[in-house]
Amino acid sequence: MNEVTSDLLVSRDARGVVTLTLNRPSAFNALSESLLGALQTAIAGIAQDPSARAVVLTGAGKAFCAGHDLKEMRAEPSLAYYQKLFGQCSNMMQSLQQLPVPVIARVQGIATAAGCQLVGMCDLAVASDTARFATSGVNYGLFCATPSVALSRNVGRKAAFEMLVTGDFISAQQALEQGLINRAVPADLLDAEVEKLVGSILAKPRVALEMGKGLFYRQLEAGMEAAYQDALNTMACNMMDADALEGVQAFIDKRAPRFG
Repeated sequence: MNEVTSDLLVSRDARGVVTLTLNRPSAFNALSESLLGALQTAIAGIAQDPSARAVVLTGAGKAFCAGHDLKEMRAEPSLAYYQKLFGQCSNMMQSLQQLPVPVIARVQGIATAAGCQLVGMCDLAVASDTARFATSGVNYGLFCATPSVALSRNVGRKAAFEMLVTGDFISAQQALEQGLINRAVPADLLDAEVEKLVGSILAKPRVALEMGKGLFYRQLEAGMEAAYQDALNTMACNMMDADALEGVQAFIDKRAPRFG
């Protein structure tokens, strides 16, 4: 399956891997209202597709994503408009983590402001070692408030706060060390590194990853007791799945599991 809109390219391979490509290279893939809407529609479709197994999110051209479209934002300066726009963006960002399958950011270039937020809201991230990251809104008088939610849930408080109040770029290596991304590799190895993660994901039962991803994010926002209660219930339900029972039996039999 391959779909093309003016702002977003959607492709799906035979394995159920969906690639979403931000397609505004001349605008550094800035998140216009149109692009946000296209992303939301694509994500909603993936959520309803039981054959989907993983999502790769990337950008066309030199930049991954430069954040919101500032020209579009400046054209309609009203509180109601900004609340609607940031609400639309926040809903899209949260829907990435609500997907039942893992989402991998493939970061080939700069990721700034809401673009950095987008990396933070993906479950995994692989970046070119020349990519750079920043929450740069403060340089223009706008504190990156919504990006701070994702950033502070990925990196340590002081590292996150420094990025937010200085607007300075960090390198891919710094992003790796601080926990914003999982891998930093030479540009010519970027696709191969993403494929390693995809291959590992596809080798696991979909239901286990779906249940596990949902639990992972729920328990992060819960207290310890509630987190453990949710976790034990999730694990018990997962254990009743045929693939889990097969996996345990395979371990007992000292053989490779044969997942359905």
